[in-house]
Amino acid sequence: MLNELCGDLSNRLNTGILILDNNFKILMWNRFLEVHANKSDKQVIGKSIFTVFPELPKKWFERKLSSVLQLKNQSFCGWEQRHHLFELSHSRPITTDSDFMAQNCTFLPIEVKGEVERICILIEDVTDVCHYQTQLNKVLQELALSNRIDGLTQAFNRKHWEECLAAEFSRAQRYKQDLALVMLDLDQFKLLNDTYGHQGGDKVLIDIAEVINGLLRMGDLFGRYGGEEFAVILPNTGLTGANDVAERIRKAIASNAIEYQDKNINATVSIGVAVMDEYDTRYEDIISRADIALYKAKNLGRNQVCLAKERIIS
Repeated sequence: MLNELCGDLSNRLNTGILILDNNFKILMWNRFLEVHANKSDKQVIGKSIFTVFPELPKKWFERKLSSVLQLKNQSFCGWEQRHHLFELSHSRPITTDSDFMAQNCTFLPIEVKGEVERICILIEDVTDVCHYQTQLNKVLQELALSNRIDGLTQAFNRKHWEECLAAEFSRAQRYKQDLALVMLDLDQFKLLNDTYGHQGGDKVLIDIAEVINGLLRMGDLFGRYGGEEFAVILPNTGLTGANDVAERIRKAIASNAIEYQDKNINATVSIGVAVMDEYDTRYEDIISRADIALYKAKNLGRNQVCLAKERIIS
């Protein structure tokens, strides 16, 4: 009577109940598993779990169950660790990244006359939890990215770019490495805005950002510093290398005709370059020197690169 009652209760539960002996043969298989594995208990009772679920990671599974048998302690495997252990279908009317049910699996030792000879595996369907957590993580990642990225140009925004510069400045100081900074400002941007409107000005900013980004190395850090001003952090780069990068950027922008409403817009940039030296005690110091070089380039006629003066320690 008690066995029948237990069997009836197990079949009412919305949880998979699977009992194995110490040879990994199936002793119990409830209604939940019949539905989601599409196999009746008569088809699986007495068979090896690896025959019924050939997709199981055999070595991992054997180690997991051996640990439960020997230590007589329960164990757990969550969907964050393994999305699913058993290939069971889910019946959720939602789109997921997997055809199989996301699962939390609990492994419980069953003692018979003082010896653990059986293991009960409880399989909980957490497909909804997995789906919504995955969506939430995606939204949080997008939000975090939006807090770092300039919406118009897709370059780093100033706040995040300065955080990157602070980190690179500290690293360069600690390991005695080179660090260069390139500051760029669009020439006569107000005139471009007045001539082509703000949408035309935005198109210029977008295209120039794409040109700059396409000329940088993997580890370089590109940001929009202000309205029409951009900045590039060049780790492990000396003055000669930074000047070469700046000249490539200047020439590429000057030779790039920007198409807007059946017209070609020609833009140029003035660029200031500075490298970190022993007088720089804060990252703001290198920004200030690059900015001075930038405005020198403006005053000398625009569309050119100027280098910050080298400071020699006597």
